[in-house]
This record gives sequence, C-alpha cells and structure tokens, in this order.
Amino acid sequence: MITISEGTTEDIKTIQQITHKTWPITYGKILSKTQLDYMLDLFYSDEALINQFEKKEQLFYLISEDEATLGFIGIEHNYKDQAVTRIHKIYLLPETQGKGIGKKVIEEIKKMALENHSTALSLNVNRFNSALSFYKKIGFEIIDEVNIDIGNGYLMEDYVMEKKL
Repeated sequence: MITISEGTTEDIKTIQQITHKTWPITYGKILSKTQLDYMLDLFYSDEALINQFEKKEQLFYLISEDEATLGFIGIEHNYKDQAVTRIHKIYLLPETQGKGIGKKVIEEIKKMALENHSTALSLNVNRFNSALSFYKKIGFEIIDEVNIDIGNGYLMEDYVMEKKL
C-alpha cells in the first residue's frame, strides 16, 4: 500500500538521493550536464532544502510502500493567495514509474487540496519532459508557457498546467 507522510529535515538525504536518481533520467536528454548540476545544487543542496523546510512555503511528503521510500512531493496550499494547491515537486524513482503510483499520488494530493479548500491543482512541467503526456492523461491542461531565468544563463522552459477539482 502506498503511504504519504510529511517529511522533515531528517529526510533531506533521502530527498537528495531520490533527486540524484531521477533527474539524470528525467532531464538528461533535455538539459546539459552542467545545467543539471547547477539546478540540483540550486534546489537540492543541504542549504537550499533546509531553507525550503524552514520557510514552509511548501510542504514535503515522502511516498512509501512498505518500508521503501519511492519518491517525494513538495506542495503549497493557497498558492499566490488563491484556492490552488501548487505541486512544486513530484519525483518517483525510475523503477516505480508506469505502475500507477503517480496517479495514486496525484489522487492523494487532490484529497489534501480539497481539505485545504483548493479548487485546482497547478504545476509547471518542462516543455520537453515526457511526463507532459501523463499530466494531460490525468486531466491537467496547459494554461500558460513560461521561461524562468534561474541564473547562470539558464532558463526553465515550462508549461504551466492546471487541473480543476
């Protein structure tokens, strides 16, 4: 059975391990190794994660089955003071993908969103990420296209997607 439990700073190493396993597969054909390394450090260094946990702008949850951690999510309720739950991060280990776990995780996020009076789920996805078809399949729609300057001459070229609840 899949369980989702709130993460703490004690889970930073687990989050980093999952990220370092998933990102090269997810983004390796999309981004240069230099950009990948830059972004991993920018978003997932000890300092960056501690800061994200302390600010509580997003809540981290670990996704587990039995004793094994399969992935994690980072979500924010009332995103931009709207009735929206923002999925900032959703990563599952490569060996777990294609088994329906992602869909179950989105359903759990939906439950949390409804408990927090959200009327929609929102996320960004790289325009060249193969997960785009997954999000479309489960009801997300592209509502915008953005280029986000993350420094060092790099852009995140994303679609903004939303799913009404």
